[in-house]
Amino acid sequence: MVYLCYTCNQSFYDEDDLKEHLDDYYGHEAAHEYAMYGCDTCLAIFTSDAARWQHMNAKGHVGHECRVCDNQYRSEQGLIEHEVEDHNYCADCDKSFQNTNNIKQHLNSRTHRGQNIDCPYCRNLFTTVAGLTTHLETNSCRSAPSLNRDTIFEIVRQRDPRGFICKNLISWHGGESKPDRWTCTDSAWNGFAWACGLCSRVCRTRADLNKHLNSPAHYAVLYHRPNRNCPSEFKTLASIISHLESESCSFMPFDRVQKRMQQVFTSSHMLEF
Repeated sequence: MVYLCYTCNQSFYDEDDLKEHLDDYYGHEAAHEYAMYGCDTCLAIFTSDAARWQHMNAKGHVGHECRVCDNQYRSEQGLIEHEVEDHNYCADCDKSFQNTNNIKQHLNSRTHRGQNIDCPYCRNLFTTVAGLTTHLETNSCRSAPSLNRDTIFEIVRQRDPRGFICKNLISWHGGESKPDRWTCTDSAWNGFAWACGLCSRVCRTRADLNKHLNSPAHYAVLYHRPNRNCPSEFKTLASIISHLESESCSFMPFDRVQKRMQQVFTSSHMLEF
């Protein structure tokens, strides 16, 4: 609510501040008269609060005040966008975040979006398409045992003949991500830990080393961002989807990423961006 001094037209968002302003001039030759009531969104002023509300309701000028600063917004959506973009503030959770990326991740998390993306094979629910894709690429879906990183890449490559996100490989025969393809031998034990023969990584147990050997750490790069101005490359479909969902490169909004990438598993359409 806006309070206006009738004499100088100075505005106040707190009636006590207005009264203090009037008291400063009380008894002076240039004493300021008591407040007029101002519209929250336009410059109209009224002699009573009832008249002010009648005007705002008739004109759709009901204002929404920012919970962090004194800015007023005509629509609730405008207020929410201001609080998120300018203050990194989530009103629903009454929580502030360090930066824009952190609050976007929060707003796109299960806290706000729930789990409404279902696996087309086992019907498990996920918050994001990246979560669904990880479920399938890691061969975790019992209802789709043939799906893994390799077979999913083949599906994506067939639907992406123009190479929007698939790298143009000279040749590719698959097989890198089949479960348990790589296993370490006894010679991987160096006397202190289990050492990876492909990199400098060491693990405490043989099982940890086998898990590392079959992780994306040693996969070939298969994907790139649709925007060629971004040099980022990715080894899994889940990682490029997660990158796009984060909106860190501002290529497309989160909701559009969800819609486009769900087509990989729910339709036979070619990929479009």
